[in-house]
Amino acid sequence: MLAAAEDRFERVEVASACHLVAEAIEREILSGRLRPGDGVGTEAALCRQFGVNRSTVREAIRMLEQGGLVQRGGDRRLYASLPRYSGLSSRVSRALILHEVTFRELWATARVLEIAAAEQAAENADAAAIAALEENQARAEQALDDPARLAELDSQFHSLMSKASRNRVLDLAREPAGLLFFPTTEMICRRVPEGAARMVAAHRHLIEALKARDAAGAALWMARHVADWRKGFERAGRDLDEPVERVFARHALRAPY
Repeated sequence: MLAAAEDRFERVEVASACHLVAEAIEREILSGRLRPGDGVGTEAALCRQFGVNRSTVREAIRMLEQGGLVQRGGDRRLYASLPRYSGLSSRVSRALILHEVTFRELWATARVLEIAAAEQAAENADAAAIAALEENQARAEQALDDPARLAELDSQFHSLMSKASRNRVLDLAREPAGLLFFPTTEMICRRVPEGAARMVAAHRHLIEALKARDAAGAALWMARHVADWRKGFERAGRDLDEPVERVFARHALRAPY
């Protein structure tokens, strides 16, 4: 009985020195005490301040650079920087894969976020944003017979729509699921004959809604567009309740951890 009681608790994991150094610098950046462009200090200075060796500081800096919180200038000095959306999104996408989220979960989430993006884009899109969407549309109309290219343009369209909302929180929130959700468009265009034409037609209606500042119309067409994805996915022979596969996550897996 005594042995069982003694084995009740798990071992406590002690964070490595490099993680502690990275977390300390990250806190200074996220708190605003270190602003983007401010010097973080030389490796020698950081070694002295933290009381650690150079290899520990270098590993901490490597982790911060991968997260986009620190970058080296032309003088090789270290500066605080803003995290990259792509880096943050790819990390969340990897977490979704590891948790074996399903396509049904992705679809339900994307439906909410894409409709919100469309509504806000109709309210906030400027001439440059609409011009970028028109350019994307023109390319898509020329790529109806090229599923791979069309899938790439579809992903770009939704990213442009999100940016047109001029809501950075929304833009960042929708990106991780988008990295996994929209690459399936290529499969749908290959297996569902009318899939490509319906997708491009929906994009045209969305652009027209933005031009008219019609938030309700934009929301309606985005809802139809995302519903079409679900129908196409099922007609292509896939099960909404299957976990997201790495083949559909290849874009999210390119960035380093």
